[in-house]
Amino acid sequence: MKLISKLDELNHKMYGTDFLLTWEKNDAQISATITTAQILKKLYESNISCKVFKSGLAVSNFRDNSTRTRFSFASASNLLGLAVQDLNESTSQIAHGETVRETANMISFLTEVIGIRDDMYLGAGNKYMREVGEALDDGYKNGVLHQRPAIVNLQCDIDHPTQSMADLSHLINYFGGVENLKGKKIAMTWAYSPSYGKPLSVPQAIIGLMTRFGMEVSLAHPEGYDLIPDTLKVAKDNAKKSGGKFTHVKTMEEAFKGADIV
Repeated sequence: MKLISKLDELNHKMYGTDFLLTWEKNDAQISATITTAQILKKLYESNISCKVFKSGLAVSNFRDNSTRTRFSFASASNLLGLAVQDLNESTSQIAHGETVRETANMISFLTEVIGIRDDMYLGAGNKYMREVGEALDDGYKNGVLHQRPAIVNLQCDIDHPTQSMADLSHLINYFGGVENLKGKKIAMTWAYSPSYGKPLSVPQAIIGLMTRFGMEVSLAHPEGYDLIPDTLKVAKDNAKKSGGKFTHVKTMEEAFKGADIV
């Protein structure tokens, strides 16, 4: 009941909005998202139904490979009472030249949420999600759609908000409250891998979110593997505002020194 009362008190105004970048959300909206997750977890653990929908679709559009996010999205949608339908672009009319506008509206008639992963190319993924959003806005405005589904970023070229929000939720639980994150050091570092081509969105997601809570965030990567300058600025500005710290180093050893979280 305390969590539900807390959620009710937050003036988050998230209904009818998309979740594309965490730094586009204000503190109340981040808190509301975490609080909702905590409520759903307690309901599930108490064997109380979390179904808030009697019917409807959750559409996933994975334009890159996925395992964890794909199954997480499907599980969460099912928990809330939605059936999951995956949009396969190679077997849909998209392969025959159907436009983003046509497809976005067609799949949205009985849809509550559309989850999109598009992380392959810088400057393309987040832009595509916003193009879908604009098509849905027009469809709703012109009476084509009776409701406008929400879009959730399941990883783009800029941010991976579902992963970073899940990480934040875990840290809040582990350290016993969001207020206990202040002063904790988190190392966001590169790692050795057979494939060097990795999306920038995961480290950008971490530095763009954790710096909001007064944490000391240390980013480590070899020279030449730079992140998008705009996201570095977001991290620096967040750290300054929250009383935290954001450092940029070149070795794992520097990042790991004194770290509470890796």
